[in-house]
Amino acid sequence: MTDIVDELQWRGLFAQSTDEDALRKALADGPITFYCGFDPTAPSLHVGHLVQVLTMRRLQQAGHRPLALVGGATGQIGDPKPTAERTLNSPETVALWVERVRSQIQPFLDFEGENAATMVNNLDWTGGMSAIEFLRDIGKHFRVNKMLTKDSVARRLESDQGISYTEFSYQLLQGMDFLELYRRYGCVLQSGGSDQWGNLTAGLDLIHRLEPDAHAHAVATPLMTKSDGTKFGKTEGGAVWLDPEMTTPYAFYQFWLNVDDRDISTYMRILSFKSQTELEELEQVTQERPQARTAQRALAEELTTLVHGAEQCAAVIAASKALFGQGEIGDLDEDTLSAALSELPHVEVTELGAVVDLFAEVGLVASKSAARRTVKEGGAYVNNVKVAAEDAVAEREQLLHGRWLVLRRGKKNLAAVEVVDA
Repeated sequence: MTDIVDELQWRGLFAQSTDEDALRKALADGPITFYCGFDPTAPSLHVGHLVQVLTMRRLQQAGHRPLALVGGATGQIGDPKPTAERTLNSPETVALWVERVRSQIQPFLDFEGENAATMVNNLDWTGGMSAIEFLRDIGKHFRVNKMLTKDSVARRLESDQGISYTEFSYQLLQGMDFLELYRRYGCVLQSGGSDQWGNLTAGLDLIHRLEPDAHAHAVATPLMTKSDGTKFGKTEGGAVWLDPEMTTPYAFYQFWLNVDDRDISTYMRILSFKSQTELEELEQVTQERPQARTAQRALAEELTTLVHGAEQCAAVIAASKALFGQGEIGDLDEDTLSAALSELPHVEVTELGAVVDLFAEVGLVASKSAARRTVKEGGAYVNNVKVAAEDAVAEREQLLHGRWLVLRRGKKNLAAVEVVDA
């Protein structure tokens, strides 16, 4: 057992709790059973969910028993968004997404041993409950005036769209989850993001009303933000997903590699499992030599390995190096190369031609004359081979996996050409 509260606080993972002293004592006297919930409102978790998943992992490593709840019931409703009603997905779709999300959480937790994790689904205790039972046994104990104070509810009430009774009742469902897990598993702690605080305390209030001798707790982690004001976990292409079919391992790695220097220290503390000493050394390196991006590389490698495995991480690192001339680009397998090139500016052509034409067409230079200057100055490369002549012509024999050419101007400006059937 370790002093996990001190650990969470140092890492910036402790935004608020219901009673810090009582929580410290419960954790120190443990092990305790705790839970965190994930609603399958999409076919995959995204990088924002890593904060909660990895916090669960830390608590388990500190000796406590995790319950990972994937909400087959709450996923059919959805926590109210501050701006608009959610689109309701069919029960069949939600059931499919439940299994996908469960499979993504599973590798992060240990399901064997004295503090083995358990997967739970709130559809198990809501699926057979009638509306009358729900209103009498659960709804009776909630006060509407308190429910109205929840931030997302208050914002929606002030909007033109308002809020449906369906989404308004979400906090009753989440509150019932905590009560059921307390009764079934002896669960006494719920963790979640600070934007979930109203839902976390709703469950505590329900437990205290119906189980007056219970000692239960809630702890919230802060919402991760970006220093430039944009939303964490978003790129120009949208959310950064954990599913490799939705965000390739290469793109996942690059997301962390491109973290702003102003954010990397915060992200490292929250998401990395490196020690305090190791993280402080990386922070120092970032201050002294930010251009080396040492901390970003360390975090990208650690998280890509955690999410996608060591083999995939090694493949994307090799691809990243090869694209910039630090490895043999021809050795990359087709899937890895395809994923890497999908992140670059690219054009599709039916026929190859002059190299300077391709450089101009893909946008690496402003014009063909600029492309010729680049060749003359020794800064043009095709598949990491320097282009020697201004009139050089790309040949099909140069195509990687019979499909691609990788063009580079200087050290860092990359683009791809794909040959497709006419």
